[in-house]
Amino acid sequence: MKTASVSARLTPETAQKMDLLAKALNRSKSFLAAEAIEAYVSEQQWQIEAILQGIEEADEGKFATSKQMRKSLAKWGVNED
Repeated sequence: MKTASVSARLTPETAQKMDLLAKALNRSKSFLAAEAIEAYVSEQQWQIEAILQGIEEADEGKFATSKQMRKSLAKWGVNED
């Protein structure tokens, strides 16, 4: 698998924590950084896709009805007063 290199600046505290974690897990700091970046990118991608889907649905006029909104908000103890 091809890979790309990136660099990052960490605070001394974070770098020290990363060193300790890498040693504890018997992994390289590069491995940990790659895993962390992949998890972050995956999470952000999911959120962006959900937002874009919501915008598309709104542009198509697909909105919840007032009744659906009241029912949903009532689950959280929110009423329209």
